[in-house]
Amino acid sequence: MPEMRLYNTLERATVPFVPAIPGRVSIYLCGPTVQSEPHLGHGRSAVAFDVLYRYLRWVGYEVEFVRNVTDIDDKIIARANELGVTVDQVAAEASAAFSGANERLGNLRPTEEPLATEHIPEMIEMIGMLIDSGHAYEAEGNVYFAVRSFAEYGKLSRHDLGDLRAGERVEVDDRKRDPLDFALWKAAKPGEPSWESPWGGGRPGWHIECSVMAREYLGDGFDIHGGGSDLIFPHHENEIAQSEAVTGKTFARNWMHNGMLNLSGEKMAKSTGHVVTLLGALDEWDPLAVRLFYLRTHYRKPLDYSVSALVDAEASLGRLRAFRRRSDTGPEGSAHPDILDRFKDAMDDDLDVAGALAVVFDTVRQGNVALDAGKDISSLVAAFDEMMEVLGLTAREIVEADDGSVAALAQEFGIAGGSVEDLLDLRAEARRDEDWETADAIRVGLLGLDITIEDTADGARWHRN
Repeated sequence: MPEMRLYNTLERATVPFVPAIPGRVSIYLCGPTVQSEPHLGHGRSAVAFDVLYRYLRWVGYEVEFVRNVTDIDDKIIARANELGVTVDQVAAEASAAFSGANERLGNLRPTEEPLATEHIPEMIEMIGMLIDSGHAYEAEGNVYFAVRSFAEYGKLSRHDLGDLRAGERVEVDDRKRDPLDFALWKAAKPGEPSWESPWGGGRPGWHIECSVMAREYLGDGFDIHGGGSDLIFPHHENEIAQSEAVTGKTFARNWMHNGMLNLSGEKMAKSTGHVVTLLGALDEWDPLAVRLFYLRTHYRKPLDYSVSALVDAEASLGRLRAFRRRSDTGPEGSAHPDILDRFKDAMDDDLDVAGALAVVFDTVRQGNVALDAGKDISSLVAAFDEMMEVLGLTAREIVEADDGSVAALAQEFGIAGGSVEDLLDLRAEARRDEDWETADAIRVGLLGLDITIEDTADGARWHRN
């Protein structure tokens, strides 16, 4: 295996990545809280860790990748009350939106995708263990973790307990012994979902679910815990405290956090309404161009959303597709070793996907020059295809209509002797029916013929590149 180096938030340094079990990697990623459809920032985290998953498998690791779904939470309950529907309905609809967005972005499914509500007995068991060991206490049907009982609290976020104040990312509650303590179990309120427990009816707090599900599927001391940088405190800090207080063992060995996606310089967040919806962006742009937009900035750095950035990503994606069409060859023989070595060097450097993309585009440049000279480029194409697969940029087949014509493409969609306008009409119908697969396939097919679609207020327009 190549030596990979990853930035570990816990150590504040880029360090060699060595899995606990040779040849195997265990990853836990904090997934969505499903109170509404995802925004563009959610897609960034999902794509970043999908590339990590793909790369580790490509270099030969067996990977266990767990991404949870929070389907019970204060925000979900509030949203259900606002809409006058059940909590289950809100969670199911938002979960479907997240799943659909992940599929359109080309993300692979995790090996496990557990729901919080499926693991409440295990959460109750862990809470009981924390009470028995003196790290938690019950108050009026609620259970709180006693933060000062865990001497290492703050080691991930580097927060000093003396600097923390109630109300500043710490929930205010007069029933706590200490303002810094956080809820493990919340007593039931009228009309809210609840489960029976030794402390009465109620539901789990947010933090306990990830501790339980990570241990359930990956055990103690698993390799990588991931999430957005906004989760470092208090969520991930609290996960460490409650998990290690129970076991006395390291919870997660490496912590990876992706940077936030900003809109007009501010973090995209549902709570402020400062968002661009992910599904809206996937409707407006080629989904793989959205993926490429994410990948062009290092996963730990902030990423600024702009229309011009998406336009540029679509143009770059078009260059990649144009090269693959022009090469007109399958990946016969071995991939060019020097190219793959440079690609690995970039990916092993804290998942430097931007550097890896530079290798991809350099391969395109070399390939075009070689094609102009009439040289064989089968090894370049093989390397190109491998790199594109690792980056998830070939989730849809990049193919040209048999005879390179619009009519042949239209025939694939059941339109005899069709024109671009006929295809646009079919695409508009598919979008109205929310048949995104067909709509995206038409757009990709036209891009394969060097025809770009622009969606405007007056309908779709097209032009040849």
